[in-house]
Amino acid sequence: MGLTEEQKEFQKVAFDFAAKEMTPHMAEWDEKEIFPMETLRKAAQLGFGGIYVRPDVGGSGLSRLDTSIIFEALSTGCVSTTAYISIHNMCAWMIDIFGNQEQRHKFCPSLCSMEKLASYCLTEPGSGSDAAALLTSAQRKGDTYVLNGSKAFISGGGDTDVYVVMCRTGGPGPKGISCLVLEKGAPGLSFGKKERKVGWNSQPTRAVILEDCAVPVANRLGEEGQGFNIAMKGLNGGRINIASCSLGAAHASVLLARDYLNVRKQFGKLLASNQYLQFQLAEMATRLVAARLMVRTAAQALQEGREDAVALCSMAKLFATDECFAICNQALQMHGGYGYLKDYAVQQFVRDIRVHQILEGTNEVMKMIIARSLLQA
Repeated sequence: MGLTEEQKEFQKVAFDFAAKEMTPHMAEWDEKEIFPMETLRKAAQLGFGGIYVRPDVGGSGLSRLDTSIIFEALSTGCVSTTAYISIHNMCAWMIDIFGNQEQRHKFCPSLCSMEKLASYCLTEPGSGSDAAALLTSAQRKGDTYVLNGSKAFISGGGDTDVYVVMCRTGGPGPKGISCLVLEKGAPGLSFGKKERKVGWNSQPTRAVILEDCAVPVANRLGEEGQGFNIAMKGLNGGRINIASCSLGAAHASVLLARDYLNVRKQFGKLLASNQYLQFQLAEMATRLVAARLMVRTAAQALQEGREDAVALCSMAKLFATDECFAICNQALQMHGGYGYLKDYAVQQFVRDIRVHQILEGTNEVMKMIIARSLLQA
């Protein structure tokens, strides 16, 4: 699908930002596990802190398709950092859409400027794919909730300021879950050790621990029992976002492979003259374009609130994250032994996007959602 002039403009801004502010630091952020807060705030100055948040609270008010285009472009510079920006955007959107006016004006402006950073807290040690089985409890005492439990694999955990937490205020199952916004420094809120990960090293990942943690009832988004619905609506967009980050990695990897084929000689000639490798590169580019079209179609469906949007988001996440991982992996193979060295960026794209097939709902869960939508039709 062709882009409008406006979309081409912010795509260029995002590509330029990626090339100047991210690509030169990508390896160092990975190696030293640096969470680049200054770079995040520079991105926010371009409107990337609340891309699909409404303008009256500091957001850019752009569409889901616009957002996908931006995250794909930013990811060519650093997948891990862009993926964190995408999670932060999802949290800001949840507060913007499901919060009341007071909550929107309290939290969204500082999130959109990325003066404050957000984390999404759904997964628990005992409930990953079975998210509706979460155990973190919130007992109401007057005008506060007292939370007990823990959250696992939280992006930004410990370094961020605002935590959008799904917790159990009622009975078992999805209808007993509510959504609360916690602020760093809340009594009873603490964090586990920083996890050591294969990729996504420019963002910290920790457990979030809640021990008699008091949160005002005024910080609840929506009504009691609405939390699971809010969490899933956030994830529909999150799946498009993470698929878009995979597109950026594949896009960058295709270009790296092309450039390598044009300089590396074996058997007395450039690798680029080998028809087998030409065909592989052609297939990689074709699969990238197919994945991109699928992601953008799903983004459009979500924006329009179409009935098939949930299934399309799941299909796009499944297809794009699988295909783009295969593309990056193939690009690494084309580099031969050099592709396995940390001096070459292709290995980092492979490590950083591997997790996209697991988070925001595993690709197996995507198949469950797609199958359910087909069988119920």
